Amino acid sequence: MLNFDLTEQQNILRDQIRNFAEKEIRPVAEELDRTETFSVDLTRKMADLGLFGMFVSEEYGGAGMDYISYIIAVEELSRVDASQAATVAAGNSLGIGLIYYFGTEEQKREWLPRLCRGEILASFGLTEPNAGSDASASKTRAVQDGDHWVINGSKIFITNSASEIAGVCIVQAVTGKADNGKPEISCFIVPRDTPGFTAKAMHNKMMWRASDTGELTFEDVRVPATSMLGHQGNGFKQMMQTLDGGRLSIGAMGLGGAQGAYEEALKYAQERTQFGKSIGDFQVNAFKLADMAMEIEMARLLLYKATWLRDHHRSFGKEAAMAKLYCSEVMRRVTHSAVQLHGGYGLMQEFPVERFYRDQRLLEIGEGTSEVQRIVIARHLGLKPIF
Repeated sequence: MLNFDLTEQQNILRDQIRNFAEKEIRPVAEELDRTETFSVDLTRKMADLGLFGMFVSEEYGGAGMDYISYIIAVEELSRVDASQAATVAAGNSLGIGLIYYFGTEEQKREWLPRLCRGEILASFGLTEPNAGSDASASKTRAVQDGDHWVINGSKIFITNSASEIAGVCIVQAVTGKADNGKPEISCFIVPRDTPGFTAKAMHNKMMWRASDTGELTFEDVRVPATSMLGHQGNGFKQMMQTLDGGRLSIGAMGLGGAQGAYEEALKYAQERTQFGKSIGDFQVNAFKLADMAMEIEMARLLLYKATWLRDHHRSFGKEAAMAKLYCSEVMRRVTHSAVQLHGGYGLMQEFPVERFYRDQRLLEIGEGTSEVQRIVIARHLGLKPIF
C-alpha cells in the first residue's frame, strides 16, 4: 500500500528547521550574500540544531536519522538561503558521508564526533581546473614514500574548504595505473593544518555568496599511509557512490529553492495591484503560479521517492540523477517566473527572488551537470550515449 505521509518525527523536524531558518537565517541572508560573508555563527547554530551528521549513527556522534530527514532539512534551509543549505549539504554528503561509509574504524572515531558537533567542517577535494565532468582526468598525484604518501596537485570550487573552521579535506588523487590501463584513483584524509596544504577562499561568485568556496594547493603534502580512505584504488568507486547521495541533497536544494521563490511570488502577486486588481488575479499570472505549484509538487514526489529507495537499501542511482536533474531545472523555471512576476523589483537585491534566481544556476552544474545526469540516466536505460 502506498503511503505519502511523513512520520510525526519528520514533520516535527520540518517545523523545527523552518522556524530556525525564518528566525535565524532570513534576517541576515541578504546582508551575508551582499558582503560575501561565511557565517561561523550560523554554522555553529546549525550544528547545535544537529544538522551535521544527521544520518550518522549515534555511536559516532550523529543523530541516527533516516536520509529523508536529512533531505527535508536541506530543503527547508534552501527555502530561505541556499548558502547555508550548501554548507550543510556539502558538510554531510561530501564530507562526513565519505568518512562514515568508507573510513576505517579508527578514522571514524578520530573525525566523525568533531564533524558531527560542527567543531570543524569537512570538504571533498574532487574538482580540478582541468578535471570537472571528467573526474577521472585528475592531475593530483600521490606517491608512496615508505609509510607515507606525498600529494601534489590542486583543486578548485571546493565547498567548506577555506574558512577558519575548515578542518579536513578528503582528497582524490591518482596513485598509479589500474590493470585496465586507466588511472588508479584513491582518496586521502588530509587535515587542514598539514604542511604544504594551502586553501584560498574564492570570491566574486554569482551564487552561494555566503558559503565557503576554496581553491586548494598541495605541495609535497606528506600524510601517513593510515590516511588513505579505504583501500588503494577504490577512490573512483567511493566518489561515484558519494555523488549518488550528494545528488539527492542538490535535488533538495532545487526543491527548497523553488518552494521559497514560489512563496515569494505568490505573496507579491497577492499584494501588488495593477489596473485596479491584484496581479495574481490576471489569468496570465495565475497560470504561472499554478504551473509553479504543480512542478514543485512533482519534484517533491520524485525526490522523496529516490530518497525512499536509498533508505530501503535499494538501487537509486537512476532516480537520484533524475531527481537532481528535474529539481534543479524546476527551480530554474520557477525562479524565472518569480522574477517576471516581480517585474523590475525582481531585479533588485532587497527582494529575495533576485538571490534565488542567481543561486539556482549552480544546481545545473555542481555534482554533475545536467548533461552528465542525462548520460547517467541513459546508461541506466541500457543506452550508450556518445559524447
